[in-house]
Amino acid sequence: MNHPESMTTEQIWQAVAAERARVADLLTDRTESDWDHASLCAGWRLRDVVAHLVLSTRANLGWIVVNLIRARGNVHRGLRDSAIRYADRVSTRQLLAELRATAPSRFVPIGTVPADRLLDVLVHAQDIAIPLGIVHEMPSVPVRSALNRVWETADRFGIEERLSGYRLVATDIEWSTGTGELVQGTAGALLLLATGRSAAAALLTGPGVATLTANGS
Repeated sequence: MNHPESMTTEQIWQAVAAERARVADLLTDRTESDWDHASLCAGWRLRDVVAHLVLSTRANLGWIVVNLIRARGNVHRGLRDSAIRYADRVSTRQLLAELRATAPSRFVPIGTVPADRLLDVLVHAQDIAIPLGIVHEMPSVPVRSALNRVWETADRFGIEERLSGYRLVATDIEWSTGTGELVQGTAGALLLLATGRSAAAALLTGPGVATLTANGS
């Protein structure tokens, strides 16, 4: 993998704060119908994604254990269900205010690192923006850091099963990985691909895209 120097922890937290604020700005003055729109995450409304971003700044060990028990040990279900419950319990106005208030938070849930918080907010920003038809550019240095983090924790995202046999090359920054059929796109598009967002296909080029699409990646 070609991965230039990573961000410092301080730079990561500054980027997290900036992106949280940008997501809040993106959602300001949106209608209730917009907030109820389906996100890129299957089964999640936009308001549920926002609730998840808010809750991730409060997810202490006790909260995690309780929600895992409620979800019978299924981590993904626990995250989804807790976000939906919270989004249904608070008003849109309150949810937006809480999102904006979380911007400077440096809370790190157990089992994660600051780079995971950056990855999370960058991808979820696109989960919100793309369904609304909004072009929400990802800053190049943070998105490169997020791409590196995805590959450091590839098992979480099923990278080997989905993306082995492909050469991924970013067209806007210095970043590439893998061997095989060429798939090109912006770093942001590659990040969406790596995290399993099917919307990435329309943003990519190269001979490997048709195969990826046929395989449902």
